[in-house]
Amino acid sequence: MVGEDRGMGQAHRSLSLAGALLGLATLAVPGPVGAGDDDAIRLIVRGDDMGSSESSNRAHIDCYTDGVMRTVEVMAVGPWFPEAARLLRENPGLDVGLHLALTSEWDTVKWRPLTTAPSLVEEGGWFFPMIWPNENYGKDRALKEQAWKLDEIEGELRAQIELTQREVPHVSHLSGHMGISAIGEEVGALVKRLATEYGLDIDPREHGVQGLRWDGPKETPAEKIETFAGMLEKLGPGTWVFVDHPAYDVPEMRAVRHVGYENVAVDRQGVVEAWTSAKAKEIVARRGIELIGYRDLVGP
Repeated sequence: MVGEDRGMGQAHRSLSLAGALLGLATLAVPGPVGAGDDDAIRLIVRGDDMGSSESSNRAHIDCYTDGVMRTVEVMAVGPWFPEAARLLRENPGLDVGLHLALTSEWDTVKWRPLTTAPSLVEEGGWFFPMIWPNENYGKDRALKEQAWKLDEIEGELRAQIELTQREVPHVSHLSGHMGISAIGEEVGALVKRLATEYGLDIDPREHGVQGLRWDGPKETPAEKIETFAGMLEKLGPGTWVFVDHPAYDVPEMRAVRHVGYENVAVDRQGVVEAWTSAKAKEIVARRGIELIGYRDLVGP
């Protein structure tokens, strides 16, 4: 079971095309993790929330085929999951995790459970927007504060897992959208048990994976490109993971928002630009950074 996405995401802006400066063929190809030189630098670039929009779907595939992303988390409850599943089947080299979701955070587009789960939904029938209460949404719209039922959570998570394994046979692991394991200790234990039962238990903490965050300016796509490049230049030996949410700045994404996060389209376009930039690809190639997925942590 992999780590959870606890935030709404960051973002991006414009895509660098396949002909830009450095082709993907020159990027480092991973060997078995843990083998060889102790000075090796291994990097998991992970895109979250595929299936939530058409823009997100396209951006994820482009960040794989023309960028440095090698792992994607897909949401089985997302409105664009059918297209996401097709795209993932067409790209079997892309490492896939199921992003287990029990919340629907946006104010303008919603998703619902795959099962009948009245303790997990608002009056309109869609998931609550938040896990924890916050000043914008309060206790009434936070799942953690509801009288949720563990058996309904288990039924819903099983349905998401089974749908994804059927539609995307090479799914390798689970992750949690917005920190679902923190709803309660029993939910965390349930997710771990299901990960083991369905053969999807890859926990990066057990493999010494260290997390990365933006460490410089990131308000604009140009800033994201420079900050990401600087992070790659500074990256030391070991296995690292960097998580964000690529999508394109198109009308669909400009209409997506929640209180406190209104610049979604520009923010997520910046992720696309950073991950597909010629600068990032040149640094990866020059420094011999191995781009890997979660499945590479456990071998073939």
